[in-house]
Amino acid sequence: MLSRNVSRRQFFSGSAVGAAALAAAPEPNRAAFQSAGIKSSDLAIKEVKAYVLKSPSGRPGSGRGEQRLASIVTNSGIEGNYTLASRYFHPNWSNLGWLDYAKGLLPGKSVLDLPALTSQWTPSTRRYGQSSYASAIDNCCWDILGKAVNLPVYRLLGAYKDRVRAYASSQHLNTVDAFVADLEHAKKDGFTAYKIHPPWLAGNTVDYKLDIEVAKAVRKSAGDNYTLLHDRVGAYTRDEAMKVGRVLDQLNYVSYEDPIPTKDIDGLVELARAVDLPVTIGEFIFSPYDYAEYIRRGACDELRFIVDNIGGISGGMKVARLAECFGMECQPHNWGTALDHAVHFHCELAMPNNQWFEMTQPQGITDQPYFKDRIRIDKDGYVPAPTKPGLGYELDRAVLDNMTVRIER
Repeated sequence: MLSRNVSRRQFFSGSAVGAAALAAAPEPNRAAFQSAGIKSSDLAIKEVKAYVLKSPSGRPGSGRGEQRLASIVTNSGIEGNYTLASRYFHPNWSNLGWLDYAKGLLPGKSVLDLPALTSQWTPSTRRYGQSSYASAIDNCCWDILGKAVNLPVYRLLGAYKDRVRAYASSQHLNTVDAFVADLEHAKKDGFTAYKIHPPWLAGNTVDYKLDIEVAKAVRKSAGDNYTLLHDRVGAYTRDEAMKVGRVLDQLNYVSYEDPIPTKDIDGLVELARAVDLPVTIGEFIFSPYDYAEYIRRGACDELRFIVDNIGGISGGMKVARLAECFGMECQPHNWGTALDHAVHFHCELAMPNNQWFEMTQPQGITDQPYFKDRIRIDKDGYVPAPTKPGLGYELDRAVLDNMTVRIER
């Protein structure tokens, strides 16, 4: 993060943004795969399918009804997987058509040609938001590439670290006392940081005064030196965001995420100039090519992304490197199953300009039974890097088979 003593808005010149936006995730190195004895034909895509699963009834965070899991299989039998869901708003979001799209695009193509499979660079496609189908394709392909060379994905991206400090990310609780109790739970678990998702009231309304009470009570309970973050999910008015932001400044919070709607760039510029704590934006940006304007205008201090919205791990690394080029930190979103966490975690492990892993609070609330591995913090409050190949969190095939209602091909 740039020092507040430097005029960061003047520092970010519009002419430089275009060049930095070209920063991209490295194309998988063909020579490296060949040296490992892997032929290009081994990584040709043979089959695309989707597992349709029963959802554990009433399990928090899992949703109800059926779940779907994407599958891409190569000629050599390596399978890559990722979740298919519609959790996050997207202007063209529906994974219900993913299988037909992927079946029409992928068979016979090589996973080594990954950038060509998901890029939206051509003029006919980049005028739209990122294809909602690209993320699952991209993430499955990275899973395959890692498994092919027996390495976790972050090692292929270029490992920068082997663990990431976690903050406990709250649910949208209802009362001040509930947040204080949740914070204390997080501290007992060993978290060294905590993020508030303030209450939603009846009709999905907000009360900024209640949010201020929550922020003050959490700071009092946490102590002066405990790290706190705040995420209103874009629901304040400009005036409300300014009032809350000034209080968060006084309370020494370190991140003010999505205080107002992301589309209100003018409002974000005004807010970022007025408050000291970093304004963090990006969860509701739907193409890697849309981030440059926020940097150019000085509408944020830190970037954020959801890989599902910007083309998968490859898109996430484009945004991460764009932020790095401008001296900005980048803190990817994390929520959902082990695979949803994993795709963001591998980006974080490959980023020099990231310090946070967002851990759903309480830990384990979104665990699914068809994974052998669980994501948890260590004794220091960090999440250690996975050691298994690909996305690093192994499917329990016996449980998966038992939960599978049908396989769509």
